[in-house]
Order: sequence, then C-alpha cells, then structure tokens
Amino acid sequence: MYEGDVLAGNWRRPGKGKIPKVPAEPDLVVEDADSGFCGAVVACDKEAVTLEDRFGRRRLFPLAPAAFLLEGKPVTLVRPSAAPAGPRRSASGSIAVEGLRARVARESRIYVEGVHDAALVEKIWGHDLRVEGVVVEYLEGVDHLPAIVAEFGPEQGRRLGVLVDHLVPGSKESRIAAEITSPDVLVVGHPFIDIWQAVKPSVLRIPAWPAVPRGVPWKEGVIAALGWRMEPAEAWRRILGAVSTYTDLEPELLGRVEELIDFVTEAS
Repeated sequence: MYEGDVLAGNWRRPGKGKIPKVPAEPDLVVEDADSGFCGAVVACDKEAVTLEDRFGRRRLFPLAPAAFLLEGKPVTLVRPSAAPAGPRRSASGSIAVEGLRARVARESRIYVEGVHDAALVEKIWGHDLRVEGVVVEYLEGVDHLPAIVAEFGPEQGRRLGVLVDHLVPGSKESRIAAEITSPDVLVVGHPFIDIWQAVKPSVLRIPAWPAVPRGVPWKEGVIAALGWRMEPAEAWRRILGAVSTYTDLEPELLGRVEELIDFVTEAS
C-alpha cells in the first residue's frame, strides 16, 4: 500500500521548509523529542534550557537543532532576545531604586498573621518596604488583635496596618476586626483561608487549589489532595520558590498590601 518506508529519512529535516526557531520564553510548553519529557520553560541560557513538568521535576536540555516538539511539530529553541533597556522594576512592579540604602525604620508598622504571610510580603514588596522604611511583623494569629493594637499605641505618625486572612462577612476574623476603631489603624484582609491560596494555581501548574473537607487541617488537606509527599514547611518552600513577581499573586492580595503600605506611609 505504501511506495517506500514511511519511517525512512530524517524526521528532524522535513523535505519542505525549514524547522522554525522559537524563543524559549518562560512558561512555553515543549517536549524533548528524544526522551519525551514534556514541561514548561523555567530558565534558558545560551547553551541549554530547563524544563519543569507538571510534577515539579526539572531537567536540563541542550539547545540542539530540532530537539523539541511544539504542538507535535519539531522546532529549534533559541535563547530569547534581551528586553529593551528601561527602568528596572522590583518584584512588586514599582520602579526599583538603584543603590538603595534602607532608610531608618518608621514608627508605623504592618502586621500580618503568620510567618508565611511575612515571607511572601517580603519577597514581593521587600524593596518597596525598605525604600519607605516600613517594618513587617507577624502575629501568629489575630485572636488577640485588640490587645496587640492597644499595646502598640497607634497615633498620628505612628500608624498600624494589619493584613488578615479569611476576612469575609460573618467570619471570626471579621468580628475581631470590627473591634478596632482607631483612625490610625487600618485592618484589611483577603478572602483566602490561608496565604497559600493567594498564589495563583497556574504558577504551581495545578488546575486549582483543592477544597478541603471541614475538620481537616487545611494545609495538610491541600498537600494530601495534591499528592505532595512532604511536610507543610517543605510545601511552603516549594510554593514560595515558584513566586517571583506580583503577577504570580491574586489581585485580592495585591490590592490589600498596596493599601496598607500607602496607609502607614501617608503623612508620617
């Protein structure tokens, strides 16, 4: 039925046209033609590209001609062109201050619920906070927030901003926040059960954050549902390591942190 061997010849060198060269831009999903390893581009230099599959495994491949398949067709990956020169941006998207010397800390503060919240805020807004001289501290929960606020002693020029997890109508957190009435304290929050959920699922290459049954510890439930064989501390390192810029976070968190920074730096 066939006039020759359908597998004959070099499939990497099609008879018509040239194999296209494709810039190895971050998140481009390709398959290594030889091994079948499929993943998204996470790094690329002049000699090799790093791919990460949906399980978080990473492998390094040389930038050889026709070494990859894009949508089933052979392509040659090349290092992306350098972006046009312009103002350097911080992780939060603000213009980075070159040669920054952190200013003396303000008396005003931002409090967040836990160490994970503090780490995420530092990773994305750390540059901005050092420019403004704002210190972020964590509370280990908000059950005693009114007493903590009273101890802080807010006043004009000594403001306090508080970021609360799961601040939704009817929640315990909303009732506690309602007890704070000082004009020099701003309590805002996001709707997520835990700060983990403020990271977009796509950043971790998962379809969505899983629902955890009532009565099951949330972090442990998420880890089990995702099939991650690790402790919460290790899972958090994986999550935080996947975040590099404000675009990796949900808008519900971005707006609240920016609001707090504006509040504690205004007229102080």
